[in-house]
Amino acid sequence: SVVATGYDISTTDGVNEKGLAANLLWLVESEYPDVKKNAKPPLSISLWAQYVLDNFATVDEAVKALEKEPFMIVTDQVPGEKRLATLHLSISDASGDSAIIEYINGKQVIHHSREYQVMTNSPTFDQQLALNAYWKKIGGTTMLPGTNRAADRFARASFYTNAIPKNASAEHSLASVFSVIRNTSVPFGLNTEEEPNISSTRWRTVIDHKRGLYFFESAVSPNVFWVDLKDINFNNGQT
Repeated sequence: SVVATGYDISTTDGVNEKGLAANLLWLVESEYPDVKKNAKPPLSISLWAQYVLDNFATVDEAVKALEKEPFMIVTDQVPGEKRLATLHLSISDASGDSAIIEYINGKQVIHHSREYQVMTNSPTFDQQLALNAYWKKIGGTTMLPGTNRAADRFARASFYTNAIPKNASAEHSLASVFSVIRNTSVPFGLNTEEEPNISSTRWRTVIDHKRGLYFFESAVSPNVFWVDLKDINFNNGQT
């Protein structure tokens, strides 16, 4: 797999040789199983996305395995901060399938559908869908919510994802997807006292499942570079 890391200890985003992608985002409502009441093997939250990339080729394969709950997620404090890492996971594959996995009230919740193409932050995914249904009735060409709140960014991303051309060239499709992500990013350096869980967008990634390309754009050095998975030897022992 090729991944982006957080704090040099956690896989936060990446794609494997089969085209399965995994992405972690903040979800303050997350609550993981009680270690003292659970006998299943623990898995560090920093390895959650990497576990999926290392073990599965498709979303369907991953969901079927995760539904059996072979482990329990264990979290810890964010490096240098006095708060726990609370994250949810999205996965997608080259067939267009996708899923969102969250831990709510200590229990795993999986949302699996090809229709689920957007994930932001709070609230939980089921509530995001309910809020987005309201904005769908209004219609994005009439009005879209414009704040930096995750629910508003979810509504904008949902509308634009469905509005961009579906039969464009690979280059134009890439440009469209990056445009949607930039439109729904939180401006760098923005801090909102009444919304402490809203954080600046630090980087943006786009995965071209069909061409096997992984694009990365840093907010502090906004030059897009990419990795061609076809140029990488994924055989065991190779680096």
